[in-house]
Amino acid sequence: MTASIPETMRAMVFHRPGEALRLERRPVPRPGRGQVLLRVEACGVCRTDLHLIDGELPDPRLPVIPGHEIVGRVAAVGEGVEGFAAGQRVGVPWLGWTCGHCRYCTSGRENLCDAARFTGYQIDGGYAEYTLADARYCFPLAESAAQAAEQAPLLCAGLIGYRALRLAGGAERVGIYGFGAAAHIVAQVIAHQGHRFYAFTRPGDVDSQAFARQLGAAWAGEAGQAPPEALDAAIIFAPAGPLVPAALKQLEKGGRLVCAGIHMSDIPGFPYADLWGERSICSVANLTRQDGMEFLGLAPRIPVRTSVTVFALEEANAALAQLRRGALQGAAVLEM
Repeated sequence: MTASIPETMRAMVFHRPGEALRLERRPVPRPGRGQVLLRVEACGVCRTDLHLIDGELPDPRLPVIPGHEIVGRVAAVGEGVEGFAAGQRVGVPWLGWTCGHCRYCTSGRENLCDAARFTGYQIDGGYAEYTLADARYCFPLAESAAQAAEQAPLLCAGLIGYRALRLAGGAERVGIYGFGAAAHIVAQVIAHQGHRFYAFTRPGDVDSQAFARQLGAAWAGEAGQAPPEALDAAIIFAPAGPLVPAALKQLEKGGRLVCAGIHMSDIPGFPYADLWGERSICSVANLTRQDGMEFLGLAPRIPVRTSVTVFALEEANAALAQLRRGALQGAAVLEM
């Protein structure tokens, strides 16, 4: 280690489903070939982290440090790494490693790689003062007025929302189900494109509806309500399977429904007539580096403004609890 890098670090560690994260002191890892060591500045708190903690994601590597919306500074580089300099600000997303040679990786679909590993799930993530990352999956971030905490949600909420919007196919009238971290970012992209978005929230969530209107929603209401006009596409961010048939009923013929979460409760049956008329349903699986380069280049030009509630590292359990209750507008972020 160099003199400027400490021997140990603080980290919030996940040991087993149903348990709170534990604050521990761990050795600062050393970068291997192809890796960079980052001094973490901020890490977003994502609903996927709740799915991990609740045991809804299969085969996590335990114990593991969660967190996959990482903004950090390069502290050291491993052998063979080029293009990164000490002190440079970079971002690390959910997709943390792929094999690079399977039929998915070689056809521009690395997000579907069967051997893929994910940050904060099979690879230690950003709920720590330092983290290792594969240099291939680190995105240089522009030095700007934006604070690290404001950039962190772009690395998952922003990227997954952007991929979901691409799969929606340039729709002019887009329904957004679940108006949280991802929704408040993709809403700004939709508005930038000159299209309209309609926000659907859980019953009684007037605060989220008001937040959506502040961001330019053409309409905001409860998930069981009908918007004033039929939708060309809908994106579901909430992990609730019953929203699928509910959203499908609001689609115009030829409309597309995009399920953007990594986990969703079971989808109830629905009449074929609700799907007929060339409506379609698809899911979003992770992201590609191309998604990252496109979105992180676009976001400063819009510019995307994230709404964040900042927590200290040791407050990670409190941040997760507030996210679970739906008590946050925008995103929760741990700041080191």
